[in-house]
Amino acid sequence: MHPKRENRTKTLQPKHTMKPKKMQRKDTRNVWLLSTALVIVSTLLIVYFMPRTDAFNYEYRIGQPWRYGTLYAAQKFNIQMSDSAVEAQHDSLRHEFQPYFNMNTTVLTAMRAKLLATEVTTDGHRVQAQRDPLLRPVVHYAASLLDTVYMRGIMSPQLRDSLLAEGIENVRIVRDNVAESMPIVQTFTQQQAYRYILQHTTDTVMVRQLTRLNLNTVLEDNLTYDLLKSEDEMQLLLSQLSTGIGFVMANEKIVDRGDIITHDTYLKLRSYERVMRQQNARNERLPYIILGQVVMVLLILAVLMSYLHLFRRDYLEDQRSAILLYALLTLFCIAGSQMVTRHLFHIFALPVCMLPVIVRVFLDSRTAYMFHTATVILISLVLNYPYEFVILQVVAGIIAIQNLRELNQRSQIIHTALVITITYIVFYAAYQLTLGVQLTDIDRSHLIYFLINGLLILFTYPLLWIIERGLGFVSDVTLVELTNINNPLLRRLTEEAPGTFQHSMQVANLAADVAQRLGAKVQLVRTGALYHDIGKMERPVFFTENQSGANPHKHLTPQKSAEVIIRHVTYGLQLAAQYNLPASVRRFITTHHGAGLVRYFYVTECNAHPDQPVDPAPFTYPGPNPETLEEAILMMCDGVEAASRSLPEYTEQSIDELVDRIVDQQVTDGYFTACAITFRDIAIAKTVLKERLRNIYHTRIVYPSLSSEEEKS
Repeated sequence: MHPKRENRTKTLQPKHTMKPKKMQRKDTRNVWLLSTALVIVSTLLIVYFMPRTDAFNYEYRIGQPWRYGTLYAAQKFNIQMSDSAVEAQHDSLRHEFQPYFNMNTTVLTAMRAKLLATEVTTDGHRVQAQRDPLLRPVVHYAASLLDTVYMRGIMSPQLRDSLLAEGIENVRIVRDNVAESMPIVQTFTQQQAYRYILQHTTDTVMVRQLTRLNLNTVLEDNLTYDLLKSEDEMQLLLSQLSTGIGFVMANEKIVDRGDIITHDTYLKLRSYERVMRQQNARNERLPYIILGQVVMVLLILAVLMSYLHLFRRDYLEDQRSAILLYALLTLFCIAGSQMVTRHLFHIFALPVCMLPVIVRVFLDSRTAYMFHTATVILISLVLNYPYEFVILQVVAGIIAIQNLRELNQRSQIIHTALVITITYIVFYAAYQLTLGVQLTDIDRSHLIYFLINGLLILFTYPLLWIIERGLGFVSDVTLVELTNINNPLLRRLTEEAPGTFQHSMQVANLAADVAQRLGAKVQLVRTGALYHDIGKMERPVFFTENQSGANPHKHLTPQKSAEVIIRHVTYGLQLAAQYNLPASVRRFITTHHGAGLVRYFYVTECNAHPDQPVDPAPFTYPGPNPETLEEAILMMCDGVEAASRSLPEYTEQSIDELVDRIVDQQVTDGYFTACAITFRDIAIAKTVLKERLRNIYHTRIVYPSLSSEEEKS
């Protein structure tokens, strides 16, 4: 955005003065409620995710140099094993652990009785097996084997297989409150117990007799897993494991600046970090730390809100803009806190420059810079050495804002991401040189972080699309797509009202030139100009640019003619809704005539009834009047372009007089009292319109015709 648009002082009349005092008070109350809610909610969320320690927020990895100052131990602490070593120790313990199983002794008694009561068919009669002289010894033999099977235990096959798969070799079987260790391979499943009984003898006759006893009916699980006792025992054993491999004394140096972090140094740092975080978690100073965080965050967010109240109150009145600003700031602050707290990744990989790019596309550059700087400062609060992060991000943010003045093509996002990445690399290298680090010794892993940062910035484009659809913003890319003459609505305008289309094209070119000179949103006013008269497609012949001789207004009364003319505004809004035009483009349809009169037919009616008062209401457009600079530009360009077609001759004087008359009449009628436009802006706009119209209607030379030979002779 042009800088002078962001520092406006003298306007024709402030927008809010046009509203009744009661409505003004209501709007002011709503603005303050929104401001308070945004500041409080954002503060609570940001502080909630900030780390609760002021002692250890370093970033370090094995094989990388220590980038901070010399670190000394504030107290004595034990050096803990690495997570992988601890996990290996736990795995070894689990492998050797013997889970507990309870043996149900009543199962054996019940199954033995069931076996003795088993009946078989002999000579066509059902008798108990033990009463049969031939089967009695078989039954007693099976009963003895049944005792052996149940004394060793039967468990479910799924549980037995899972224990073996985990590498557990022994289990403890609790019988009569006495635990006895037993190899798991000596226990049975029901199927294994059945095979054990049948295969215990080699006598085929005995095996055949055993099968008559239906042994599978007397085999049930008598071992049940004691989950509670097993878990308690496991936790006790784990708690007794020693994970310490040494200790560091108080005031002992842990690491010095520039030292390469070895495995041993890494273990010391991780152990020290755990000790400090545990200490801070139960530290009596914790309430003071939280209070300090709340005050700092609240102060920064309040300053931003003060900026919006002073310079961009329209963002608070729109609400969507304020919500977007504080939502982006909060999300990036939370992301930064989580990266530092959980060591998810290096903080340089966080694409903070996404924020100024998004804000610059939808809002303005100064607001983008303010919120980007505030976000960088808030993230730096969770870093131990924030200076390097702050200078890199602030410089990159300024470059991003300057590089992306208007987003008209998708390739601009790629170009911006590339420029930001190069800025990171060059500035980081320069900063390292100021510290005395040679180019060959610069940590090259940071280059990877910067590249990842640049790749993440590429996701700004789909994020812009989501914000457009979710909050109703309109980016320049969308506006460019709408200006394509192959757009269905514009193509229909060229076919049904070609004169209106040509008029709209002329107005779009004029408005774009004026907007460019005034620092307004060029693409928005160009798009609005192309669609401002789409309502004329309902009755195109009633508008002079589409007429070819006959004028249908000759057969209508002035009031009816005015009704037809005014109708193109309401019908245009219907078409805009049907074709899903953005709200910012629809505004141009309603404001390009404002609440003005259809002056030609109003004057005609007054002349026809000189002795009677004429009600201006039927001759008045529904409005409202322009409320933005872009809408005011379109009104001026539309009025001047339409009137320029009726000039009897095109001279410098006639064009200048026409522009002055049309624009001055609009100012006199109060069309611009609701928008922030200055008299200087109006003067510049008139100058541009005069220049452009002179170029359009300049006098051409008359080309001579070729004389015949007869005429020459």
